[in-house]
Amino acid sequence: MKQIIEKFIQYLRYERNVSPDTIREYRRDIEQFAAFLTPPGEKTMALGDVDHRIVREYVSSMYVRRLQKASVARRLAALRTFYKFCVREKFAEQNPARLVATPKLPKRIPRVLTPEELNGFLDGIGRGAVESKTRGGRRKTPRATEEAKVILKRDRAILELLYASGLRVSELAGLDLGDIDRRGQMLRVLGKGRKERVVPYGAKAQAALEAYWPVRDEVLLRSQTNQSLVKAVPQAVFLNHVGGRLTGRSVHMLVKKYSRLANVNWDMHPHSLRHAFATHLLADGADLRAIQELLGHVSLSTTQRYTQASIRQLMDVYDKAHPHA
Repeated sequence: MKQIIEKFIQYLRYERNVSPDTIREYRRDIEQFAAFLTPPGEKTMALGDVDHRIVREYVSSMYVRRLQKASVARRLAALRTFYKFCVREKFAEQNPARLVATPKLPKRIPRVLTPEELNGFLDGIGRGAVESKTRGGRRKTPRATEEAKVILKRDRAILELLYASGLRVSELAGLDLGDIDRRGQMLRVLGKGRKERVVPYGAKAQAALEAYWPVRDEVLLRSQTNQSLVKAVPQAVFLNHVGGRLTGRSVHMLVKKYSRLANVNWDMHPHSLRHAFATHLLADGADLRAIQELLGHVSLSTTQRYTQASIRQLMDVYDKAHPHA
């Protein structure tokens, strides 16, 4: 079973060009299914002996563990893809997961800040992000204050670029210097399935990047001088404090940090800025097909959910402004 899983991972990596994050999720999901097929003290059930009833038992076990419907649906989709591969490679004769219905998921409208709220959020990053005192009440040293300013300029560039271009967090973390056309204000983005697209970005993101480049050079120079245990990545656009490529997890954490500082009263994450990018473009009259291209969506139906978010914002404006609302 382990050998088949490894072959499946190689298939995802080299034939399907699946992103590293998605590969990790597939591996985890399939290994959990393999563990389900191996009761304590017994041998692992052969893939060919699994039928739709056993897959239904697996789905039921996830509900017993109180997993959300979205998690169940994702793991079932991973199982279908795995068995499709197994049938192709003659490891199994049929795909039992195809006969098990996917849980019906509620359609959620993305929650986004209004343009005014988002401008206030981005403009307020500098106010309160760099504090003059530590938690213990002692004043920061000049070096600590300088490092905080470096991080602030980097974070400002990240948040401005996420909103200006609608990038996924993995796409932003994977940006290299050669992917940015500074003069033309364009990005070459490697999206899902290793598909490339070109995305523009605006003046505010450009200004934030221009402020970031000098401090980035300082971080890189310092990391090479100190010979840190973490290998520096000189081609990466966004670096951590030791010169390594900034991870998607770090971007998630910094978005949450600044949303708390801005007193945003809901769970904001990097994808919230992508939602805002699409919703605000649509509200200002952008063509849905153009937004689809900018976001890198394969299906237009994925992009169409932003029409609902835009309508909701219009209704909020109506309720607040109309005398007879």
